[in-house]
Amino acid sequence: MLDTDHTRDALLGGLIHLEQPRRGQRASADAVMLAAAVPARAGQQVLELGCGSGVGMLCLAARVPKARIDGIELQSDLVALCARNIAANDMEDRLRVAAGDIRKRVSGITPNSYDHVFANPPYFDSLRHRASPHAGRATARSEADEADLGHWIAAMLRHAKPGGGLTLIHKTDRLADLLAALDPKAGAIRVIPLWSKAGQPAKRVIVRAIKGSRAPLTLDPGVLLHQPDGSYFPEVDAVLRAGAAFPA
Repeated sequence: MLDTDHTRDALLGGLIHLEQPRRGQRASADAVMLAAAVPARAGQQVLELGCGSGVGMLCLAARVPKARIDGIELQSDLVALCARNIAANDMEDRLRVAAGDIRKRVSGITPNSYDHVFANPPYFDSLRHRASPHAGRATARSEADEADLGHWIAAMLRHAKPGGGLTLIHKTDRLADLLAALDPKAGAIRVIPLWSKAGQPAKRVIVRAIKGSRAPLTLDPGVLLHQPDGSYFPEVDAVLRAGAAFPA
């Protein structure tokens, strides 16, 4: 039975059903777009770091039905919630969540073994931004002193197999830090700006990279999200409401 602290919602036009906190960290367009940008194929092994209630894992699983996806989550209440969401969507045969700290070895999660690793790291440096008064949301959105962006990138690199893919979404103003953390252990980096509206600076970027590659960085033209009337462009709407792959 659903308690008053949680809501039950539908994602991807009803392809996914999700129980999530009424307050705190909830499903976002960023998490859905990130999952759509992971270039996973059927039969591959994928890992999400900081999977929360399971939004990214579930959305990716809906798009790539035969991928096997693991998740690591620090907050014990979200681990339990993610497990319930996996069961509610009948995906227990290929999705699983493990409780753990991304900086440490997590039981059942093998380093150097995943075809793809993806993450939506906390966006805000706690020294420069006021943390949310909600503890769970603060943990999800703000870097802790002991787990900064460098730790997230290091964990992605540690778990990807040689030649494995890395995909993440972050704020544009953290791009320099992100690229510095990837160098020199990953290459073939693609930076995909997300333009909210034409003529405005990109506030988000999706970054893809290949562990161990020496190929040069590519700056993509990016994706324009909103039309002048504020609605999503059709190809972006297809990502958010129908589970399509990201158009870049």
